[in-house]
Amino acid sequence: MAPAAETVLDEVDGEEGAGGAPAGPGSPGRFLRSPAVAGPLAAALLTGVLLCLATRFSRSYPFGPVTRNIVDLGQQYLPFHAYWRSFLLGETHGDAFLNWNSGFGSPFLGDIGTYLSSPFDLLVVLFPADRIELALYVVTAVKITAAGAAAALLLLRLRPGPWPVAAVLGTAYALSGWTFNVGAPVPMWLDGLVAFPLLCLVGEWARAGRRPVLGPLVVALAWTANFYTAYMATVGAAVVLVVRLLTAEETTGARRRLAGALRAARSVLIGIGLAAPLVVVVFLATRAADPTPVTTFAPAAWTDVLARFLPATASLASPALFIGTPALALALTLPFNRAVAPRVRAGWSAAIVLVTLSLQWEPTHLLWHAGASPNGIPYRQTFVLCGLSIVGAWFSAARGVPRPAALLAGGALLGTLAWAAGSSADIDSWTYPAFGVAAVLALAAVLLALLGDRGSPPDERAGTASDASADRVHARSATRELPTGAPPAARAWPTAIRPVARVLPVLAVVLLVAAQAGEAVVTGKRIEEQQRAEVAWSPRIGPWHEAVAEETARADSWPRHRTDPGEVPGGNDALLVGGQSPEYYSSLTAEVTSRTLDGLGFGHYAKGRHPVTLDNPVTDALFSIGTRIRSHPTGPVRQDALPRATVSVTTTPVPPLVTVRPPNRPATHPGHSAFARQERLLGAEVYELPAASRAGRTLVARCPAGSQVWFWAPEYRGGATLAGERTVDFEGKPPAVRAPLRALGTVPGSGEVRIELSPEGRTRLPRQSLGCLVRDRLDSAVRQLTATGATEVRATGHTVTAVLPPGSTGTAVLAVPRVSGWRCAAGDAELRPARAHQGLVAVPLDGRANTVTCSFRPPGLKLGGAVGLAALLALIATAAFRGRRQEFTRSARADRSPGKVEG
Repeated sequence: MAPAAETVLDEVDGEEGAGGAPAGPGSPGRFLRSPAVAGPLAAALLTGVLLCLATRFSRSYPFGPVTRNIVDLGQQYLPFHAYWRSFLLGETHGDAFLNWNSGFGSPFLGDIGTYLSSPFDLLVVLFPADRIELALYVVTAVKITAAGAAAALLLLRLRPGPWPVAAVLGTAYALSGWTFNVGAPVPMWLDGLVAFPLLCLVGEWARAGRRPVLGPLVVALAWTANFYTAYMATVGAAVVLVVRLLTAEETTGARRRLAGALRAARSVLIGIGLAAPLVVVVFLATRAADPTPVTTFAPAAWTDVLARFLPATASLASPALFIGTPALALALTLPFNRAVAPRVRAGWSAAIVLVTLSLQWEPTHLLWHAGASPNGIPYRQTFVLCGLSIVGAWFSAARGVPRPAALLAGGALLGTLAWAAGSSADIDSWTYPAFGVAAVLALAAVLLALLGDRGSPPDERAGTASDASADRVHARSATRELPTGAPPAARAWPTAIRPVARVLPVLAVVLLVAAQAGEAVVTGKRIEEQQRAEVAWSPRIGPWHEAVAEETARADSWPRHRTDPGEVPGGNDALLVGGQSPEYYSSLTAEVTSRTLDGLGFGHYAKGRHPVTLDNPVTDALFSIGTRIRSHPTGPVRQDALPRATVSVTTTPVPPLVTVRPPNRPATHPGHSAFARQERLLGAEVYELPAASRAGRTLVARCPAGSQVWFWAPEYRGGATLAGERTVDFEGKPPAVRAPLRALGTVPGSGEVRIELSPEGRTRLPRQSLGCLVRDRLDSAVRQLTATGATEVRATGHTVTAVLPPGSTGTAVLAVPRVSGWRCAAGDAELRPARAHQGLVAVPLDGRANTVTCSFRPPGLKLGGAVGLAALLALIATAAFRGRRQEFTRSARADRSPGKVEG
């Protein structure tokens, strides 16, 4: 390994200070001046400032009144982080295995591994409950700044160079178009942004035969934080390692390259093994999740791909490739920069081009996404290409400004790219103005740097044939002042103005920062504004949520019965305001949960992965919802205002959480309508199901006077109006949105039911779309289930125990969807996999036991734990072998020392 590269590696590992001199105790100034410290610190500071500026100029919270809560940010990540804070502080009913608040009881460990397992997410406990939006913004900002610091650290490890340039390029990586367009609205993916440069560092350690214990720990941390993007980052780091093994001067010979590759593979395998207890649980939960429709990958138009390299462009249908005009220009000079060794130019240029092409080819698209084309955002791996582009820019600029020929060639490519992208629909009105200003500033920075270069010693300016020698030259020159008695070229400037020449490189860096910073701020501002205008959003958390939370906490009687907080703006309501609700939005929503609730008349969003609450007295009885919170906005819900609402609380008698169904099931209505399924689960006929006649847009039927008319049309979009009542809206839009069962009003004394439909588009109704609920029948069924149900219910984190009336026979039903992982027993019997009754957890009873116990254990926990233990043993063995090898090396050195006296 080249001495200069070894010096930087030691600085990265914290062993030496700047310039290879020991930092030593009591020398913080020297430590901070070390490029390996100053570069990452500057990148983190610059990234944080620019991110906040972009938020401020877009008037978004916390620097403005406008909500940031677009799509999943408001419906998933914000509620999950609110619940995570409560969970960490011990304020929830559930534990790490089970979340009692959502989905009528949902597995939680998989959600932790998907959304909440990043170390950065622990920061939420530092904020009060009413500042969870601020907490999530801080978590997002810290992840992005950490990515900038990690990228700068990686660049200085790959090749020594000026740390200010490394800091600017690290910021360019952290504030790429992918970050603004994809990462910031989906904060869990930002862990992959941090992981990529760190995993590349693991590859560098493996290549050099260093850090065999720290490397697997970094891999484990990355895969634990977010295994989905960590997988993509690992693939990208493998590309970087291959290029380094083939092009680096210090890695020569097939044997050394193979050894480096094997060491890297060992680190990755042990690291993934250490993360297995969480990764295996998430993997199996994903397989059990409600499936989304199969997506066929369609590559984006190349004009759109080129446009995404430019500032202020936003789209989810094309890869967000913006890294800033200065950084992109430097990357484009690499193939023409003759100061860089040919094999390095060829290796990195080929890697960038091939990875770019891999985004557009379906087989490699599937490889990047672990074999499954994702719904929604098809280019989730783009941050890896942004990182590779930054590395290419660094290799071209680390030894100084590229020569004019390379600059002209790179500039020509940049201009061609900008011209070819002009017809793309992704181009914004801000794109070319921002691009032009940044290009002018970057050009001015180059001219100043070239002028300042006239005053540099020859060894700072000359290209060299060897990468290793160039590293040594640059490491020396980057850490010292211009020497006295410099050669004639250094005195090319007149003596009187030579001090001015020394300021020129500083001015060049300032202009470079200005160009990169201005574009990043404009891009962040415009992307936030475009997203708010084009996609679904949720208002900020405000008085509406606070009022519902207060009423929910006051009424909460878990596990005696459930308290449903109703609908509040956003989604995942119970995670935000408390209570126990079917409302649940997760990528891991179990298919059993979705299908069971769909069949009973509940609605859903997100193609089934977001069940929503159903205000229906029959399902309230089925799921023991004894208290229901209803709230309505007092005015328009706006992006720039805190929502307010009126809140009411209703409590009704309902059966307990555990009920008993008799061995001989009573007769109910046949069929597969929501009404028939509710009756089968309830064990009683409570609806009249009339045969409705249809004349155009009018439905006519007859029902008992005073009964309540319910309309079930899950795929219907439009209004439905019962004569004499207000219009009720339905928003079915299959397969994404399923409309819930809705009450239309009360049947008049005549018994005639006349419903006027006002559809938006095609009208598609189920065969049995009308049901008339007879309340006396329901009250009788509720009294029967209460009398035969549990007399006492106790619930801990993931276990329910119920005491039943003596001699109970038939089936005990726990009002929880029977997802995989539930194990139950009657009396003192051994827990076994639970049975199902109409989709709910069930335990057979023989009359001898008067208690039932059900406990949940996440599938895959034992397997993941076994793999994790094996990986831990492998890590310990690696550490022990490393220690013995170091001891042997020290002993051998002592034996060879001149002062050794032979016995």
